[in-house]
Amino acid sequence: MIKKTVRERLLASTMICGAAVAVLGASQAAAQTAAPAAKGSDQTQVEEIVVTGSLFRRTDTETPSPVTVLTSENLARAGISTASDAIRSISSDGAGSIGTGFQSGFSAGGSAVSLRGLGVSSTLVLVDGLRSTNFPINDDGHNAYVDLNTIPFSLIDRIEVLKDGASSSYGADAIGGVVNLKLKKTFTGVAGSMEAGQSDRGDADHKRADITLGYGDYQEKGWNFYINAEYQKDGRVATHDRGFPLNNQDLTSIGGLPNNTAASNLATATPNAVVFRTSVRDLNDPRTGTGTVLDPAKVYTSLNLNCANGTYTQTSTNVNGTGCKWNLVDTYNQLQPLQKRYAFNGRLSMRLSEKVEAYLTGSYSSNEVDIKNQPRSIRNTQPFGASPALSGLNMTLPVWVCSSGLNCATASDRRLNPNNPYAAAYANDPANGAARITYLFGDIPAGSNRVNEVIRGTAGLKGEFGDGWNWSIDAVGARDNLSISQRGYLNINGLINAINTGSYNFVDPSKNTAAVRQAVAPNVVTNSHSSMMSLDGLVTHKLWTLPGGDMMLAVGGQIRKEVLVNNNQNARLDTYGLTTSSAFGKHTVKAAFFEVQAPVIEKVELNLSGRYDDYSEGFSHFSPKVGVKYTPMKQLAFRGTYSEGFRAPTFAESGPRSQYAGFATYSPPASFQLAHGGLTKDGNTNPYAQSFSLGSGLVGNPNLKPETSRSFTLGTIVQPTRWLSMTVDYYNVRKNNLIVSGSKISDAKGAYFKGATQAEGCALVAAVGPGYSCNVVDVADPLFPNALPRVLIINAPFENANYSQTTGVDFAVQANVNLPYDVKWTSRAEVTHVFKYDLHTADGKVQKYAGTLGPYELSSGNGTPDWRGNWQNTFAWGRYTLSTTTYFVGKIKSVAADDYGTNDCQYGNPYANGDPVVANKFCYIKKFIYTDLNATAQLNDQVQIYGNVGNLFDQKNPIAPGSYSSSPNFLTTFHQAGVIGRTFKVGVRFAY
Repeated sequence: MIKKTVRERLLASTMICGAAVAVLGASQAAAQTAAPAAKGSDQTQVEEIVVTGSLFRRTDTETPSPVTVLTSENLARAGISTASDAIRSISSDGAGSIGTGFQSGFSAGGSAVSLRGLGVSSTLVLVDGLRSTNFPINDDGHNAYVDLNTIPFSLIDRIEVLKDGASSSYGADAIGGVVNLKLKKTFTGVAGSMEAGQSDRGDADHKRADITLGYGDYQEKGWNFYINAEYQKDGRVATHDRGFPLNNQDLTSIGGLPNNTAASNLATATPNAVVFRTSVRDLNDPRTGTGTVLDPAKVYTSLNLNCANGTYTQTSTNVNGTGCKWNLVDTYNQLQPLQKRYAFNGRLSMRLSEKVEAYLTGSYSSNEVDIKNQPRSIRNTQPFGASPALSGLNMTLPVWVCSSGLNCATASDRRLNPNNPYAAAYANDPANGAARITYLFGDIPAGSNRVNEVIRGTAGLKGEFGDGWNWSIDAVGARDNLSISQRGYLNINGLINAINTGSYNFVDPSKNTAAVRQAVAPNVVTNSHSSMMSLDGLVTHKLWTLPGGDMMLAVGGQIRKEVLVNNNQNARLDTYGLTTSSAFGKHTVKAAFFEVQAPVIEKVELNLSGRYDDYSEGFSHFSPKVGVKYTPMKQLAFRGTYSEGFRAPTFAESGPRSQYAGFATYSPPASFQLAHGGLTKDGNTNPYAQSFSLGSGLVGNPNLKPETSRSFTLGTIVQPTRWLSMTVDYYNVRKNNLIVSGSKISDAKGAYFKGATQAEGCALVAAVGPGYSCNVVDVADPLFPNALPRVLIINAPFENANYSQTTGVDFAVQANVNLPYDVKWTSRAEVTHVFKYDLHTADGKVQKYAGTLGPYELSSGNGTPDWRGNWQNTFAWGRYTLSTTTYFVGKIKSVAADDYGTNDCQYGNPYANGDPVVANKFCYIKKFIYTDLNATAQLNDQVQIYGNVGNLFDQKNPIAPGSYSSSPNFLTTFHQAGVIGRTFKVGVRFAY
């Protein structure tokens, strides 16, 4: 048999019966005009490759399971420059997918893929077929994943996405599918690239460079060594620079809600402090204010009316006074964080003998994400786990201050508080002269800096012996070190001391010194890490010859150890609002697996595999899979698989020391809003009764069982002509024993607000089921102190409950057409349509997610689009190419059945608050379509230049006010290109 290069084989594989893969335009013309190849680069002579999902080497990629292949050449044509963007561009990436634009949750700064919308913890990410370690912080406090931001991009040769259950080959986490990033095995010469760009608004700066140096002809000398380095920096984009509606929560101009309450309500915190006179229970503790407005006229006093955005006057039954206008989202939020990443990689490949080969790799990557967000406030502070008496919701400024901050009412050096406008009048009655304050610390920058470093090394041997026996041994070790520096969070003791000593100037914050600000809000640095070590062994052998070819058997084993230390950022409980989420755990997993490949007859290929995993926690699982491919004629093939799989509980879900409190936007029922004032005649609303962040407090449950799955696929491959191929694959996945954060949490939330008092509401929560209880209840509403207070955190257990089922179809078509004037046209489209994504709850209810914002509490609350696709067209002539790549996300109904129990737009819409007019106008998030343009010119055999225009037609993102993303009114997972707008990028690739 004549050996072919990897590139030649890839091209050939796409021409055989349409291929069982969707390759992004891999045509001969594309190869001729792709990035220049360095001397000896990618020229390793091989006959066979291992396709993700199978243990055998083969000469084609048409396994019974559907696989999407993304090649490096075509990723370049799409203008993609990160592994995260490459993987998340595929149409089967759905609900729970995490993009770097998501800045406000547990996974802020991370990036992950969620195949079939089953969650990031049900998608396994491999590098060269081997596992890596997980991001130290779990998404939503419990879902584990590999951070795609830490995977080097310049070494990627191809990405294989297996869209089928694969626990029979890889074990846990592969219920939704597998993403396998295959890096270059050998390289000779010098190659690299440099590029730069920005948006047409002058921001979103982009810089990137990489270089690879390699030496040694593997075929002739028996060894090859290369080193690689890459760097990328992407600048931040502020909400202010994009304007309405990305910078504003007041959507009244387009029929929405006036949610910029800071612009018209004195009870909401802004950087201009507002106070009212109240009483205090303890003169030495500013947290013990009663919250009762003592002024009969209900007057609120602004400490500083030097308002950059103008003033407003509020006149109502309960609130009167003048304040400063603010649009906090416009002032402080950002749409894209600052991100810097760099990596170093090396690989040594050796032929030890005629039948034994070895390799050794090492890599280091660093990904830094810097996030800015709104300053912390005294009003609306929701401490995790603190008692209501310490909540800070009734923080007051005392009448007297002194140097010690203790017993100031009687201290010899006491002085009237310069921040308290009532101090002089109530010098002799300090208990009734306290100033209840609402304030946003605008002079203290808020946000976080997250640096994630991954160190990874692999080593392996492979060879053959006897009569057709092949073997391999692979070892991998990886450690992920994450450092998070939180800025702007208020230290409880520091704040109390600053208030009692008068050191912090609330009247004119610009006069505060850096030392005072640091004492009030010191940076909080938390280090966490995860690690993984694994040893894999595999033996394959031909059993006998069947009518269709050789029957092959593979038998292997694996042992791996995983450790997680996700430290509590607020372990001392000394900081307002900072998460107490933490997770710890370690285990050893032992596994044995097999695979049989049987070409029963010439037209039928049968594949059978299975894997047994044993966990040191005390549970085990066997996962079988069977697949078949039938090719009745050259132009037509049918394929199908049936598999069973499982997902092991993460350390956050099962660890006895693990805990977290997750928050999602919640709209109280109309009865609660009415009890707290409703809508007044002057059009004002009480912010206490509007949408707020309601938390779910959970702890690890060591008695959890693994999730299990049943899935099958049915597909066809059609190639009616040599230039046209199509694939259609139906999938059906059911997950049982779902590990959920309280299967009745929605019921528990609703139950509380049915109570007339706090005690009654909490009793109704406890009646929902074992483990449900009120954790933190807000202090009383200052305006309506006798009404039911808000509940801030409801405890709920991790538990095995419910099952989910999702069905859909993947469609791919590719055409390779020769046009006049020697133009080669390659067109490829990939579309996924989700028919159904249903969650069946323990009480028999069904929550329907397909085409909605549900599951709302999963990751960034970006929903489950029921249509998603992309279409790439490349025209190549001579040394030039011109490519367009169009991306499509279908419309999404703005409802969340998991939080509201209904898909009715009025009552299930996170934004509508039960308002029928608003619900009707904002019932759907419109579809989003945008196109990227890329052009290349091959100057000579060594140098290529290129240019890219992202979002060519500057399509705006559809408005999505129901999202709880870091900035309002868009979906970070699917709409980021429309948020940033048109971008430009130019670069050069070289190879010698």
